[in-house]
Amino acid sequence: MSKKKGLSFEEKRARMMEIFFETCLLCFMQKDVFQLKDIEKIASKDKGITSMSVKEVLQSLVDDGMVDTDRIGTSNYFWAFPSKALHARKRKLEELQTQAERAALMKELAALQQKKEQLKAEIEKYKEYDPDVVEEMQMNRQQSIWSCFKTTKTTSNGSDLHIIFIEDKKASVGPNKQSSQGGSQQMD
Repeated sequence: MSKKKGLSFEEKRARMMEIFFETCLLCFMQKDVFQLKDIEKIASKDKGITSMSVKEVLQSLVDDGMVDTDRIGTSNYFWAFPSKALHARKRKLEELQTQAERAALMKELAALQQKKEQLKAEIEKYKEYDPDVVEEMQMNRQQSIWSCFKTTKTTSNGSDLHIIFIEDKKASVGPNKQSSQGGSQQMD
């Protein structure tokens, strides 16, 4: 004799859902509700689910929102309709699609951020040719030149030379004396 293998928990859940859906399909307008004792009887007789595991399986279906329950007076009633299961599956499918779209968008965002960093690095390479940067470099260069010329130099014969700046910013070098031009000034 071979030993009969029992049903897995998922198989029990699927068969129990059949109880609700078959009765709903047989009575199109009337939706059946069950008490626990009714479900135990149908599950053990028609679906091969032991009556000891019915309550556990039924509670898992209630917890997952596949079966509805309500207490009226001293009795608990259970029901499930195919349309609710269909809507639940649609919602789950939409959630999964949204997660997949989000993952794709996150991947695209990462690729775009990497591209942005590459472009920034390339811009940094060519920064020295940027007109604003070139202008700033020229200004710094001029300031460096002017600061070099501002210093007082001692010539080989011992006299001090001063740089005199003219209005057009050309420097003239000469002995230490005031310029006779009105627009010039002496810088020390």
